[in-house]
Amino acid sequence: MDFIINLLVTAAVILLLSYAMSSVHVKSFWTALWVAFLTAILTATIGWLLGGLLNLVTFFLLEAIVGLIVTALMLKLVDALVSNFKLDGFFPAFIIAVAVAIALAIVGWLRGENDEEYANLEQKPQTELLYHHV
Repeated sequence: MDFIINLLVTAAVILLLSYAMSSVHVKSFWTALWVAFLTAILTATIGWLLGGLLNLVTFFLLEAIVGLIVTALMLKLVDALVSNFKLDGFFPAFIIAVAVAIALAIVGWLRGENDEEYANLEQKPQTELLYHHV
């Protein structure tokens, strides 16, 4: 279910940015959905390897930026594969990558995906409190 929601959000962001930016061309929502699917598949395969190599070069200090660059590169690769999708340069691909990352973070926050992790960080174990005073 999360994968489908991520695909729909990504396709919506791509379609919205095609209306907002003159350097992004998408024929329809179905094309944007196909682009989102291909980008997800390529990022999970080729992008994973490329991201690993780039993170080794940066010593994992710029992991978020490397992730955005890899997503933008995968968008440019999808641009070459899909005829109804066109990006005029690398900068629009990077803008789409940033916008998709922000949109997915907002959707994840609205769905409460990380609430359990934060709740676990706030609780202290009871045994630590009991044995601390002994």
